[in-house]
Amino acid sequence: MIYNDQLFVIEDQVDQLFETIKASNTFQTYLWQKNKMYKDKEVQELRNNFMVKKEAFEAIEAYGKYAPDRREKQHAVRKAKRALDLHPKVAEFRYAETTLQSILDLVGTTIAHTISKEIKVDAGNPFFESKSGHGGSCHVG
Repeated sequence: MIYNDQLFVIEDQVDQLFETIKASNTFQTYLWQKNKMYKDKEVQELRNNFMVKKEAFEAIEAYGKYAPDRREKQHAVRKAKRALDLHPKVAEFRYAETTLQSILDLVGTTIAHTISKEIKVDAGNPFFESKSGHGGSCHVG
Protein backbone atom coordinates (compact mmCIF):
# COMPACT_ATOMS: atom_id res chain seq x y z
CA MET A 1 0.00 0.00 0.00
CA ILE A 2 1.20 3.45 -0.87
CA TYR A 3 0.74 6.00 1.88
CA ASN A 4 -0.05 9.41 0.46
CA ASP A 5 -2.13 12.46 1.30
CA GLN A 6 -5.29 10.87 -0.14
CA LEU A 7 -5.00 7.97 2.28
CA PHE A 8 -4.69 10.36 5.21
CA VAL A 9 -7.77 12.28 4.03
CA ILE A 10 -9.74 9.02 3.82
CA GLU A 11 -8.49 8.01 7.26
CA ASP A 12 -9.68 11.34 8.70
CA GLN A 13 -13.08 10.88 7.05
CA VAL A 14 -13.38 7.36 8.49
CA ASP A 15 -12.56 8.72 11.94
CA GLN A 16 -15.23 11.39 11.47
CA LEU A 17 -17.73 8.71 10.42
CA PHE A 18 -16.91 6.65 13.52
CA GLU A 19 -17.37 9.67 15.76
CA THR A 20 -20.71 10.44 14.11
CA ILE A 21 -21.90 6.86 14.63
CA LYS A 22 -20.70 6.85 18.25
CA ALA A 23 -22.59 10.11 18.88
CA SER A 24 -25.81 8.78 17.30
CA ASN A 25 -28.91 7.92 19.28
CA THR A 26 -28.71 4.40 17.88
CA PHE A 27 -25.24 3.81 19.31
CA GLN A 28 -26.11 5.47 22.62
CA THR A 29 -29.22 3.31 22.91
CA TYR A 30 -27.11 0.23 22.18
CA LEU A 31 -24.65 1.14 24.97
CA TRP A 32 -27.45 1.93 27.40
CA GLN A 33 -29.27 -1.36 26.70
CA LYS A 34 -26.03 -3.32 26.94
CA ASN A 35 -25.17 -1.73 30.28
CA LYS A 36 -28.71 -2.28 31.58
CA MET A 37 -28.61 -5.94 30.54
CA TYR A 38 -25.19 -6.70 32.06
CA LYS A 39 -26.05 -5.02 35.36
CA ASP A 40 -29.29 -6.97 35.82
CA LYS A 41 -28.90 -9.70 38.43
CA GLU A 42 -31.66 -11.84 36.97
CA VAL A 43 -30.04 -11.73 33.53
CA GLN A 44 -26.69 -12.71 35.07
CA GLU A 45 -28.31 -15.66 36.86
CA LEU A 46 -29.97 -16.78 33.63
CA ARG A 47 -26.68 -16.41 31.77
CA ASN A 48 -24.74 -18.34 34.40
CA ASN A 49 -27.38 -21.09 34.38
CA PHE A 50 -27.14 -21.28 30.60
CA MET A 51 -23.31 -21.46 30.69
CA VAL A 52 -23.35 -24.27 33.29
CA LYS A 53 -25.82 -26.29 31.23
CA LYS A 54 -23.94 -25.57 28.01
CA GLU A 55 -20.63 -26.71 29.51
CA ALA A 56 -22.26 -29.88 30.88
CA PHE A 57 -23.62 -30.68 27.43
CA GLU A 58 -20.33 -29.88 25.67
CA ALA A 59 -18.51 -32.24 28.04
CA ILE A 60 -20.49 -35.20 26.68
CA GLU A 61 -21.29 -33.97 23.18
CA ALA A 62 -18.35 -35.75 21.56
CA TYR A 63 -19.84 -39.11 22.57
CA GLY A 64 -22.95 -38.42 20.49
CA LYS A 65 -26.02 -40.55 21.10
CA TYR A 66 -24.04 -42.89 23.37
CA ALA A 67 -23.52 -40.25 26.05
CA PRO A 68 -25.56 -40.72 29.20
CA ASP A 69 -28.34 -38.16 29.60
CA ARG A 70 -27.39 -36.53 26.28
CA ARG A 71 -30.93 -35.71 25.30
CA GLU A 72 -31.82 -34.31 28.73
CA LYS A 73 -28.71 -32.13 28.79
CA GLN A 74 -29.39 -30.88 25.28
CA HIS A 75 -32.95 -29.95 26.25
CA ALA A 76 -31.69 -28.23 29.40
CA VAL A 77 -29.31 -26.10 27.31
CA ARG A 78 -32.09 -25.11 24.92
CA LYS A 79 -34.46 -24.26 27.78
CA ALA A 80 -31.83 -22.17 29.55
CA LYS A 81 -30.95 -20.35 26.30
CA ARG A 82 -34.60 -19.64 25.60
CA ALA A 83 -35.14 -18.29 29.13
CA LEU A 84 -32.14 -16.00 28.68
CA ASP A 85 -33.15 -14.81 25.20
CA LEU A 86 -36.73 -14.10 26.25
CA HIS A 87 -35.78 -11.92 29.22
CA PRO A 88 -37.01 -8.39 28.38
CA LYS A 89 -33.63 -6.74 28.98
CA VAL A 90 -31.86 -9.24 26.75
CA ALA A 91 -34.50 -8.82 24.05
CA GLU A 92 -34.19 -5.02 24.24
CA PHE A 93 -30.41 -5.30 23.93
CA ARG A 94 -30.67 -7.66 20.95
CA TYR A 95 -33.02 -5.22 19.22
CA ALA A 96 -30.62 -2.29 19.84
CA GLU A 97 -27.70 -4.44 18.66
CA THR A 98 -29.52 -5.42 15.46
CA THR A 99 -30.46 -1.80 14.78
CA LEU A 100 -26.82 -0.71 15.14
CA GLN A 101 -25.65 -3.64 13.00
CA SER A 102 -28.06 -2.58 10.25
CA ILE A 103 -26.47 0.87 10.15
CA LEU A 104 -22.98 -0.62 10.02
CA ASP A 105 -24.08 -3.01 7.26
CA LEU A 106 -25.52 -0.10 5.29
CA VAL A 107 -22.30 1.90 5.65
CA GLY A 108 -20.18 -1.05 4.56
CA THR A 109 -22.42 -1.86 1.62
CA THR A 110 -22.57 1.76 0.49
CA ILE A 111 -18.80 2.15 0.60
CA ALA A 112 -18.16 -1.14 -1.19
CA HIS A 113 -20.75 -0.56 -3.91
CA THR A 114 -19.49 2.96 -4.51
CA ILE A 115 -16.26 1.35 -5.60
CA SER A 116 -17.79 -1.62 -7.44
CA LYS A 117 -21.06 -3.56 -7.38
CA GLU A 118 -18.95 -6.73 -7.62
CA ILE A 119 -17.40 -6.29 -4.17
CA LYS A 120 -18.74 -8.85 -1.74
CA VAL A 121 -20.07 -7.38 1.48
CA ASP A 122 -20.22 -9.55 4.56
CA ALA A 123 -23.41 -8.25 6.14
CA GLY A 124 -25.39 -10.07 8.80
CA ASN A 125 -28.67 -8.58 7.65
CA PRO A 126 -30.51 -10.70 5.02
CA PHE A 127 -31.83 -7.47 3.45
CA PHE A 128 -28.34 -6.60 2.28
CA GLU A 129 -27.63 -10.15 1.13
CA SER A 130 -30.68 -10.31 -1.10
CA LYS A 131 -30.25 -6.74 -2.33
CA SER A 132 -26.64 -7.15 -3.36
CA GLY A 133 -26.54 -10.86 -3.98
CA HIS A 134 -23.46 -11.08 -1.75
CA GLY A 135 -22.82 -11.40 1.90
CA GLY A 136 -22.58 -13.84 4.69
CA SER A 137 -24.13 -14.62 8.00
CA CYS A 138 -21.30 -13.98 10.40
CA HIS A 139 -23.28 -11.77 12.73
CA VAL A 140 -24.41 -13.57 15.84
CA GLY A 141 -26.24 -11.72 18.43
